Amino acid sequence: MAKTVLITGCSSGIGRATAEAFLDAEWTVYATARDDADVSDLELAGCETAALDVTDDDQVESVVERIVEETDRIDCLVNNAGYGQFGPIEDVPTERVREQFETNAFGPHRLIRAVLPHMRDRGRGRIINVSSTAGRFATPGRGVYAGSKSALEAMSEALRTEVADYGIDVSVVAPGPVATAFEERAGDELDGLERSGAYELFYDYFEDYRTVVEGGVGTVSPTEVADAILDAAVAPDPPARYPVGTLAGVAEYARFLPAGVRNSLYDLVRRFV
Repeated sequence: MAKTVLITGCSSGIGRATAEAFLDAEWTVYATARDDADVSDLELAGCETAALDVTDDDQVESVVERIVEETDRIDCLVNNAGYGQFGPIEDVPTERVREQFETNAFGPHRLIRAVLPHMRDRGRGRIINVSSTAGRFATPGRGVYAGSKSALEAMSEALRTEVADYGIDVSVVAPGPVATAFEERAGDELDGLERSGAYELFYDYFEDYRTVVEGGVGTVSPTEVADAILDAAVAPDPPARYPVGTLAGVAEYARFLPAGVRNSLYDLVRRFV
């Protein structure tokens, strides 16, 4: 019988590429998005689809119950749904911070709690949390987003040991910049802030960064990230963490730099901007 995977955030980008990768590998794929109309073409391609807002407890419970009823198994959970709330800490209202954590940290937690009893009963499973280089290396203007991904990484690290005795593996996939619409939505979230006027330099930096990312410099494709996710699902002994892309690899080491050195690097960036 084919293995079953539940993937969140499949309307575009990494989630869509991941659904296609698992489908090509002959898994039974449950591809979800907040609006199931956004994944209707994936249904035509052979995926099972469902509306799933990861901030909605009832929807999470309903989708997981449906999968268990239809397949009697959940072999893999891919927590991919997320977005970026950028902006200087002072300029981001607390409600926006709460919304960021609801999607990027509490959402995966809801899904993990829902699938774990079924995985434990079967004595096997894979949980794959899609993070970011920001999860370990926060930069100015991205503190809220980085905080949500840091929380996800910390939970993943603790969970990995907690469930190891039940045959369940936990991996984090952490790409650098990805060629998706992520930065565009992040720009929309940024534009909606009421600026204090104290941090215009960082807003200018973000616009320059978007130009670089949209130009493809240092970015990876959604397919490359999807390949890492699929490997985490099928490898006999998957790594705890998958950095994806050159910039992700650099960030793995940059986080060990002393704070004074990092501040000097930020100063250089500010002068450049």
